[in-house]
Amino acid sequence: MNKDIISGKWTQLKGKVQAKWGDITDDDMKVAEGNAEYLSGRLQERYGWAKDRAESEVRDFEKALHKEYPDYH
Repeated sequence: MNKDIISGKWTQLKGKVQAKWGDITDDDMKVAEGNAEYLSGRLQERYGWAKDRAESEVRDFEKALHKEYPDYH
């Protein structure tokens, strides 16, 4: 995920991630710290998704963030 967005908005993003994917735990979020690859792996594990599906979900989430926070690149 974009590090500028993550560092500036991490508290809000944790809530958004957990709202979107309720099976992602607080511990997952502490470890993820904005790491898209880690988040994708957790989605695969928690939801039983294929790697491509999990990566697509994270990319779509990132795109939505860019729309919500257009000043961050």
